[in-house]
Parts: sequence; C-alpha cells; structure tokens
Amino acid sequence: MDDLSSSLLCQENDTCLEEGGDELEYQLVGSRHDCGVSEDEYVGILVEREIVLGFRRDESLVFGDWMKRARLEAINWILKTRATLGFRFETAYLSVTYFDRFLSRRSIDSEKWWAIRLLSIACLSLAAKMEECNVPELTEFKLEDYSFEGKVIQKMELLVLSTLEWEMGIITPFDFLSYFITKFCKESPPSPTFSKAMQLIFTTMKEVNLMDQKPSVIAAAATLVAMDQKMTMEAVELKMSSIPQHRLLEPKDVLEYYNLIQRLQEEEETKRDTHTPIDVTDSSRVTSSAAMAKRRRLTFSDEGSSHGKGQG
Repeated sequence: MDDLSSSLLCQENDTCLEEGGDELEYQLVGSRHDCGVSEDEYVGILVEREIVLGFRRDESLVFGDWMKRARLEAINWILKTRATLGFRFETAYLSVTYFDRFLSRRSIDSEKWWAIRLLSIACLSLAAKMEECNVPELTEFKLEDYSFEGKVIQKMELLVLSTLEWEMGIITPFDFLSYFITKFCKESPPSPTFSKAMQLIFTTMKEVNLMDQKPSVIAAAATLVAMDQKMTMEAVELKMSSIPQHRLLEPKDVLEYYNLIQRLQEEEETKRDTHTPIDVTDSSRVTSSAAMAKRRRLTFSDEGSSHGKGQG
C-alpha cells in the first residue's frame, strides 16, 4: 500500500467502505425528512442543534494565508463543478461546510495543494450523495491539474466521514431561508428577496469559515440585507421578535453578520473583476460540539502526490 493510501486510511482498513455500506446508505439521505411537527417547532429544533453540530465562534481557529488561498480555489472549483454537473446550490454550500468542518478538526500541511484538491472532490461527492437524486461517477469530478484514482477518492471520502463522525446531515442557511423571508415580510415578500439572499450567502461563503457562525444567523442576516440595507439594531431586534425562536438567536449576532455582508458586498462591487456573479435564478431546487481543544494533524507525504498529475 502506498503512503497516500496509508495516510488516508488513518487506522481504517480496506473493508471499512464495504462494512459501512448500510450506515452510509442510512446517513446519506438526499433530503430532510418531515418530522411531524409544525414549521415553527421544526425550525426551533434546528436552531438548538446548531451548537451541537459545532457551529460556534472559535477564535483559536484562524486560517493562514496559504489556506485562505487554497480554500478560495477549492470553493471556485466546487462552484464551477456544480454548474457543470447540474447540482443544486445547496449541494455546493454543503460541500464547503464539510470542507470547513474537516479543517476545523484536522490540518493539512502547508503547500500540499494536491491534498486540498482531493479533499474538495471528496466533500463535493459526499454532498452530492446527500442532496442529489443522480450522483455521477467519481471520474466525472474533474480537476485541471490533478488526476486521482477512484479508490483514492473513496479513501478520502472515508476519512472525511470518520472525521465528521458520520454526521452528514449538517444544517445550512437554506434550511431557514424561506421561513425567515415569510416571517420578516408581513406582506407578500418581493420576488427577488430569495435569490438576492442566496447571492449574499454565496458571496460571504468565500470569505468566512462556515463553522464560525450559525446557519440560522447567516440566513437571517442575508434575508434582512436583501430586504433593507439600512437597518439599525432596534430594527433588527423588531424583525427577530417576529419569530418564536428569537430568544435562541442573538440579535447582536445577526446585526454583526448583517454588517459583514454589507461590507463584503461593497468590496465585491468595488473590485469590478471579470468574474460572472453566481446565477441563483435558475431552476435549481433549494430546500427550505464544542470546538476541539487540539486539532489532529493530517500529514500527506510527498510521495503520495504521485497520484496527481500537474503542478502542485
């Protein structure tokens, strides 16, 4: 067995994928299930689960410059591949959540670009198994600078699954978006609100570690920015009081993220770059633990990069 496969297995043996088949099939379900409660109660359950799933401010987890660049490249590849393969936007967002959650628990050695590429494929593939009805073969997840064998990608998937403790039904802002739009708009909400909020969520996704803030806060802030870009603390508190779960959501957190979205949006507009904005108006369907004290280091050997072809 080569060094890359040995590192990716991390004390797991080759039969783990087969032995975990039933569990994988149970965990990787393509949609959220109706749990037989009202919408208000269901959202309350989601809000309570956010901290358990690890969404919380962690000042000790700060990506260095290399990882910030690598993460941005990974996100751009994920968004490009989402469009190529016709995945939903939620699939792309979920894969980045897996990516950030993985890196909050394990670190990758500096300049190991091939390791980031491999992690990106694994996270998008797993997200597709969660959200898509039709999941393409691993050979369809193409990179420009590397080519990984399917067996290597599968082993990386297994490492992601074990690192995330097989908790793949992670909450995203899209679980709250329609709900907040309905609650915040007393009258019929303007038609562009949903797509504008989605655009804002994806804009901030590139700049913010998704484990640093609760998805409910992100969804609430993006909705409020899409509705009104001149809100005060008092206005935010008033809007938040319209939902039964407002005591579980800190208005100051929502306002802080509201201001962050505003700033990033302004910076995006001043860049005047040549990139085409993400089109969120297509027919894609979007469904409405404490941080570890010490992060385990995931070491990829130089020899392992022989599985990749190109620059890295």
